[in-house]
Amino acid sequence: MAVQRSASCRHPSVSGEFFRETGTLMKNSSGLVSVIIPTYNRSSDCKIAVESVLSQTYGDVEVLVVDDGSVDDTREVISGLDERVRYICQPNAGVSAARNTGLEAASGEYIAFLDSDDAWLPWKLEAQLSVLRSFPEAGMVWTDMKAVDDKGAILYESYLKRMYSAYAYFDREKHFRTTRPIPEAWAGCPAGFRENMCYAGNIFPWMFMGNLVHTSTVLLRRERQQKVGLFDTTLLTSGEDYDYHFRTCRYGEVAYLDAPSILYRIGASDQLTEKKYMVWIARNNLKTITRMLAAAGNEITLPRKMVREHLASSYAWLGFEVFCKNQPEARSCFLNSLRYAPFQPKVAVHLMLALLPSRAAMSLRSVIGELVAGGKKR
Repeated sequence: MAVQRSASCRHPSVSGEFFRETGTLMKNSSGLVSVIIPTYNRSSDCKIAVESVLSQTYGDVEVLVVDDGSVDDTREVISGLDERVRYICQPNAGVSAARNTGLEAASGEYIAFLDSDDAWLPWKLEAQLSVLRSFPEAGMVWTDMKAVDDKGAILYESYLKRMYSAYAYFDREKHFRTTRPIPEAWAGCPAGFRENMCYAGNIFPWMFMGNLVHTSTVLLRRERQQKVGLFDTTLLTSGEDYDYHFRTCRYGEVAYLDAPSILYRIGASDQLTEKKYMVWIARNNLKTITRMLAAAGNEITLPRKMVREHLASSYAWLGFEVFCKNQPEARSCFLNSLRYAPFQPKVAVHLMLALLPSRAAMSLRSVIGELVAGGKKR
C-alpha cells in the first residue's frame, strides 16, 4: 500500500493475462466474498489487482475499490470493469481508514483484503474456502506468497518466511493443533502443491513474537471479522496489519495453506516496507505488543524469558531507529530495554551516548562504529 498524502479524489506493472490460468469458474458454491482493495495513485496496478480477483475460479465476489484520495485516473480506469466492482472514493485518510470504509460497505459472508500493487493467483479463493470448510473452527486462513519485481518477474517462489522474521520462533509442525495434506482439504489442488500441507490451530501466543500473516493473502469469515472489528487508524504509516491479525488470532483458531496464492511486488519506493518507514514499523510494533500484553497477558503463554527478551529487543529496535532524531525517546527506549534484559552491551553503550549532547553523541558513535568495523576486519 502506498503512503497517502493528498486529500482529493480525482475522478510498474505486468499484463493482466499473467494472472489468468485455466480452470472452471465456480459460482455460488458458498457465500459471497467481499474483496477490499484500498488504493492511492496506482491506477494501472489497481486495475491488474481487480482483474486478478475477477479472474478467480470462484466467481461469487464483490470487489470494493476504496480510493483514498487519488489524484490520478483511478476512477476512470476502474469504472466499468465489471458489475461486481464497486468504486468508493473518500478524502485521504490512510490505508487503515480505507480498509475500514471497505469493511463497513461489505456485504459478503467472507472478507478478503488485497493491496492495489499485489495480485492473486486464480485459485486463491477456491483453495481458501475449501480450507475453511475443512477446518470449521478456523475463522481466518492465510497463505504463502511469491515475490515479483515491477515487471512481474518472479524473484522468490516463497517469500512469507523471508519477509517476516517472527518465523524464526514459529514452527508450523509444532505450534498448530492439526495438520493435513492440502488435497484432503482442497480437491482441486494443482499437482505442484499435492505434497504440501495445510494447518489449523490457536497460535495467538506466538503472534506476540511478531507478525506471521500477510494481509493480501487473508480470507476471513465475516463472523470473525465482526469480533475483531476495524483496523486501528492511530497506527500511522505502518503496523496496522500486525495489530489486526494479532487481534484476529486472539478470537480463536486460524488456518494456514502452505502454497503461494498471491504475487507480492517488492522494491517500489512507495511501499511501507522501505527503510525510511522503519521508525514507524518499530514504534507501532512496540505499541501493538505492549498493548496486547496489557489486555491479554495471561493468554500469551510463552516462557517468561522469551517474553522479556522480545520486549527488550522491541524497545531497543525503536531506540536505534530514533537515536539520531529524538535522543530523549531513545534514552527511554534503551532504559526500558535494559530493564527487561540487563546484559546488552550495544544497548548500554547507546544509552550512554544518548546522554551526551546530540553532536557529540553522533561523532562518538561514528568513531565507535569505525573501531568496531576495524576490529572485525582483523
